[in-house]
Amino acid sequence: MASTVVALPGAALALDEKAVIREPEQRSPWAVFRFGFSAYKRGEKQEAVEAYRYAAENGQVGARWKLARMYAEGDGVARNDYEAFKFFSAVAQQEVHPGSPDETYVADALVALGKYLQTGIANSPIRANPFAAQEHFMRAAATYRNSEAQYQVGKMFLSGEGVAQSVQQAARWFQLAAEKGHAGAQATLGHILFESGKVVKGLAMMTAALDHAAPTDVSWIRTMQEQAFALAGESDRRTAIALAHDLRDNGFD
Repeated sequence: MASTVVALPGAALALDEKAVIREPEQRSPWAVFRFGFSAYKRGEKQEAVEAYRYAAENGQVGARWKLARMYAEGDGVARNDYEAFKFFSAVAQQEVHPGSPDETYVADALVALGKYLQTGIANSPIRANPFAAQEHFMRAAATYRNSEAQYQVGKMFLSGEGVAQSVQQAARWFQLAAEKGHAGAQATLGHILFESGKVVKGLAMMTAALDHAAPTDVSWIRTMQEQAFALAGESDRRTAIALAHDLRDNGFD
């Protein structure tokens, strides 16, 4: 898979040894990363950023990921999606085997890069590239079994963005993510089932998904679920509500 290679931004900031790590032999990337995490939890985000930079420049994957998230969210630093993209790229370039302690960092970074590549980043060299986006999502979905990546791959198959459109392939990826509890995948798969004539199962999946959806997803899932309920018969509605309780209790597999 072609990967986007970029350098880490800037040189590591000099750290005040008295404020960070008092003993030179303790100043390993891991020790400084832990210090940064503690500083972040205390609300001392400038110290955290300096510690993360030192650890990142010395190869600590978790520090690179944390800096990427801080830049992506404007958390303790000015929001800068291009800086975030560069740090996420550094994380994604790591050869990390499934089951490794760093697996979550790499999978999350691949998903973040995929989303940036879907739209591009304004005022930066990063342009929209749905084919590259699909490659990043697929690596996270297939190699690391990341549920958000599986959901994103499903969406791309459903819309035909960067891949040949296939509802069957979309449903397969949504099912994998749904089994891991991904509300968006559960709702979208439910809608596919409803549209294909499996009214009760589709209504039940959308209903169960709505109960644990993230705040950012509640609106679109509710709209989709309410529209489906309005089209269903009373008997199917009652059966779907009962099945939704069972899905919540026993899972979507």
